[in-house]
Amino acid sequence: MVDVPHRFGSNAVNPMRILISGATGLVGAALTQRLAADGHDAFPLQRGVPGDGMITWDPASGRIDGEKMNGFDAVVHLAGENIAGGRWTEAKRNRIRDSRVEGTRLLASTLATLSTPPKVFVSASAIGYYGNRPGATLNEEDAGGHGFLADICGQWEEAVQPAIEASIRTALMRFGVILSRRGGALKKMLPPFRMGLGGVIGSGKQVWSWIDIDDAVGALLHTLSQSSLTGPVNTVAPEPVTNHAFTKALGRVVRRPTLFPMPAFVARVVMGPMVDELLLAHQHVQPSRLLASGYRFQYPEIEASLRHAVGP
Repeated sequence: MVDVPHRFGSNAVNPMRILISGATGLVGAALTQRLAADGHDAFPLQRGVPGDGMITWDPASGRIDGEKMNGFDAVVHLAGENIAGGRWTEAKRNRIRDSRVEGTRLLASTLATLSTPPKVFVSASAIGYYGNRPGATLNEEDAGGHGFLADICGQWEEAVQPAIEASIRTALMRFGVILSRRGGALKKMLPPFRMGLGGVIGSGKQVWSWIDIDDAVGALLHTLSQSSLTGPVNTVAPEPVTNHAFTKALGRVVRRPTLFPMPAFVARVVMGPMVDELLLAHQHVQPSRLLASGYRFQYPEIEASLRHAVGP
């Protein structure tokens, strides 16, 4: 189980006030639910017209309710265009970039100007930072790779600099593939696998670094609680698997054969160039900083995580 102090290392009598962007997304919704269950006050940073009781922003126009952001204990930034939601047209690439880079810069710059800034700012990133790295075992000390996602992640992480310069403790969660039946890659995979149409993608030898949704939330809470955690934090399980091993494990969980491979060239035709960076890339990433800081994974092994995610 995850050892997370109720008040993240402070006085448990008073709940924390935490502002969350992307609060309705896969991780944001699960985090909000967990915070509420633990007695904390979670507030969404919402897109839309300012109103009573709402804290709103519009990254595209640079508008944000800065005055209402004073006094939060922590800010968790998870908002961003869905990377896997549609082909990477030029317009889609621009939305992916701007939603992450400009949105993060606006939020970090605003936090830096507050009279009562948060004690900690946790911003999402992704293991796409490392690019396609066959044969390498990667930790937070390794340099970024090459490619569209690697370039985006590098700019995304640089955009938190105003918060760092304002002496706000800032951590960057480099998420791997998040396993949940409620969204993300697994939700898209389940229908064909349940029909017995699942199979390896490409060679099946590419290494996937993944994390259970409960551990994604647990790692966020742990990072909020640990003052030693700053900079990049690889948010992945300690046992990455090949696509072949993932495929066989999911087949066992749904009790269906996995006999229909998708060759790389077919995947590129069906999904476009994003497949090379999302499904065919080799990314053997280790959660070195989480482990060194004492985080204990609930689901370190792929089949147990898939059984938890898929359910009975």
